[in-house]
Amino acid sequence: MKLSHLAIAVATATLLTACGGGGGSSSSSTDTGTDTGSSTSVINVTKVAQVAETNADIAYAIYSDAVTTAKALQTALATFRADPTADNLLAAKKAWLVAREPYLQSEVYRFRLSPIDSTDYETEDGPEGDINAWPLGEALIDYVQVNSSDFGTDQIGVTSNSVGIAGNGAVTADSHDSNIINTTTIEINADLLANTVTADDERDVIAGYHAIEFLLWGQDLKDDYTTTDGTDREQAVKTEAVRGAVDPVNTFATGGERPLSDFVPGYDGTSTTYDSSSLSNRRHKYLEVAVAKLIADLEQVRDGWAEGSAYRTAFTNITTEAVAKERLTEILTGMGTLSEGELAGERMQIAFSANSQEDEHSCFSDNTHRDVWLDAEGISNSYYGVYNGYDSDLDGVDDAGTTISGYGIDDYLTDVGLTTIKTSLESALTTTETAYTAIDAKARTGVPFDVLIMDANRNRTNPIYQTIVALNAQSSVISDLAEELGLDADVVDDEASACDTTDPEATCD
Repeated sequence: MKLSHLAIAVATATLLTACGGGGGSSSSSTDTGTDTGSSTSVINVTKVAQVAETNADIAYAIYSDAVTTAKALQTALATFRADPTADNLLAAKKAWLVAREPYLQSEVYRFRLSPIDSTDYETEDGPEGDINAWPLGEALIDYVQVNSSDFGTDQIGVTSNSVGIAGNGAVTADSHDSNIINTTTIEINADLLANTVTADDERDVIAGYHAIEFLLWGQDLKDDYTTTDGTDREQAVKTEAVRGAVDPVNTFATGGERPLSDFVPGYDGTSTTYDSSSLSNRRHKYLEVAVAKLIADLEQVRDGWAEGSAYRTAFTNITTEAVAKERLTEILTGMGTLSEGELAGERMQIAFSANSQEDEHSCFSDNTHRDVWLDAEGISNSYYGVYNGYDSDLDGVDDAGTTISGYGIDDYLTDVGLTTIKTSLESALTTTETAYTAIDAKARTGVPFDVLIMDANRNRTNPIYQTIVALNAQSSVISDLAEELGLDADVVDDEASACDTTDPEATCD
């Protein structure tokens, strides 16, 4: 999602000030205060610096864990290529799911020209689009199928591209011969995948987590290999194969049903060995290149948060009240805009209001319930100053990675006497957690996100509906907190989404 001009202006001014530009007096910055809303009594420079340091520690830990899990995915994909068995395909899928667990907790660091959104901390040219952009241009990558409801040509079609398919023009979902995998004259390499998100409507996504997801799972269309019609989607869910099921072999088999034969030499009729013309080998090659690019992009972001890096040094160097307020603005903008615009609106309401399986965030793997949980958890992490690592066995409990427990915004509000707004925000975070936990629980019992958004299931008791409403309320309290702190900025970007999240059933413009 693009930053608004307001968000860019605020974030740019922040970094310029941090690197030695202007700033205000800090004469009253060491005072503590009560719930009065007076900025001179609630801005404590030293304590804001502690908040920023913890915020940076968490960012570095999360992106480090994202790199670690992406490298584990790379190893699993290499094993699968060397021995394309059903077990190794399932192992690769599990590695992808685990890789999502730390990364999604990082998305609260967006919307403020931090290393994920910017390389120079002044312009929005960062690698986020290459890492996690969606919806995917799946018809540009490999074969697809269409139906009259869930996956029409208007949803899957690519309006233009920069990789040479159809003369760099439009690719429709029923053009099975016009894709990268099938066009054997196109070399699959890093330069090719750099041509991602180049179309005006950004539907030509060919890199990042979701490109790997699509190649591993395929489209989530089938019920015993019969395309669903949009009303029988719940019948396509294999309830015996949901995450957390008794049978460990099938634990990761939900979502799309790409056949193993797509990866086995000889089945595609072109070759019995791994050579450049084999479609199975081209899929393996695509996965190899995509995961290598993903790792490089994640390492770039991680290094931007490392001790001694230019960005982190500027972010944590807080010596005046003006800079302290700018840092709080940045952190709250990530929390507020992710809450309302990006998560509640773009990632939930668009799909929920339109019953659009294509618009759910992880539509191939049926992992959208984790997208929601982990994005929301990242917001909570920023508030409480904690990071508990990631879930390595997908049972819902964090058990691996780096852990951080530092000085959070909750501690800051206690220290400066803003106890009323502290109670309100923590209540809102708890309400949101209750709602998104219910989405996760449904998915683990065989009712994933794409079933919850079906017309027959869409009502006010639906946990998706309740989570959207809770996130909207949460963002309002975050805005109230910014006002209490005397921050001269809107920390919930109204341009982040075209959805009215006060009404989850309303169609987004």
